Amino acid sequence: MPVDVSGIRDRVRVFVVDAAGLDGLADDERMFLRYHLSSLFAVQLVLFVERAFGIIVEDDDLDMENFATVNAIAALVARKPSAR
Repeated sequence: MPVDVSGIRDRVRVFVVDAAGLDGLADDERMFLRYHLSSLFAVQLVLFVERAFGIIVEDDDLDMENFATVNAIAALVARKPSAR
């Protein structure tokens, strides 16, 4: 069954906008650079991704490029074997 990447993007974007208090966020916007999000927010984001999509973010996945944009996060989730 194919992974619904657009649904992943939507859920991630809603979380980031709500949790960080942003007005909006483009899917290719480098959120940590543009909005100067904290390392605490990064931890919250990783936990959200694991819980929301039923995956485990491994140490090798903790590359900033995997969490730089909504598109990058969606791609990470989509390539994980247990992604919903």
